[in-house]
Amino acid sequence: MGELILQVKHLSKSFGKNQVLKDIDFQVNKGDVTSIIGASGSGKSTLLRCINLLETPSGGEILYRGNNVAGRGVNAAQYRSHVGMVFQSFNLFNNMTVLENCMVGQIKVLKRSKQAAREQAMKYLEKVGMAPYINAKPRQISGGQKQRVAIARALAMDPEILLFDEPTSALDPEMVGEVLNVMQELAEEGMTMLVVTHEMAFARDVSNRVVYMNGGVICEEGTPEELFGNPKKQETKDFLARFRKN
Repeated sequence: MGELILQVKHLSKSFGKNQVLKDIDFQVNKGDVTSIIGASGSGKSTLLRCINLLETPSGGEILYRGNNVAGRGVNAAQYRSHVGMVFQSFNLFNNMTVLENCMVGQIKVLKRSKQAAREQAMKYLEKVGMAPYINAKPRQISGGQKQRVAIARALAMDPEILLFDEPTSALDPEMVGEVLNVMQELAEEGMTMLVVTHEMAFARDVSNRVVYMNGGVICEEGTPEELFGNPKKQETKDFLARFRKN
């Protein structure tokens, strides 16, 4: 049993009368790579956005190291420096260079000096292969390169957990591999990751936990061997069968 970092208890989220998440329970231990799979509209991205406080949960608790961050009075920016997020659409600042994108959060939230922020940014831009592009603006680089910058930006904040929301779905097929390779390296280095993904090979080969969601609930979870090799529920079997046909 690993060291418990994040625990979600009875989490629910509604938008008006539409209940998107219903009584979600799961936990993340240090070093876990958890992939969340399921059809579009099953609540996966909303779950991630609730965990990162981009959406306010309607009910339940999100415990980060035992503290309920879904309660009032939480410094969301400070919390997000521990629980980083990489978005589907990159969310880079278009008026800033690659390097500036990776420095701004460190300076504003972590109060690092410009020199310290630059050193940290360069360390991770080198790691993801984007050091040659530090003076480029986002419009001058490809989608795959933008996503690698977004990963470097998140890593520069020294997060304890990284959340990935469909990090490859906005990319052309030839760019998917370059982002998945970076994510696989992070997993091998022991980074704790929670990944919403349609990339079944990543979920099967890189994760140590897989969560299948449908209709706003967690239908089944387990190791990749259990979920892909011997799913217990018929809806899980049906979902995986559709992917095998594609």
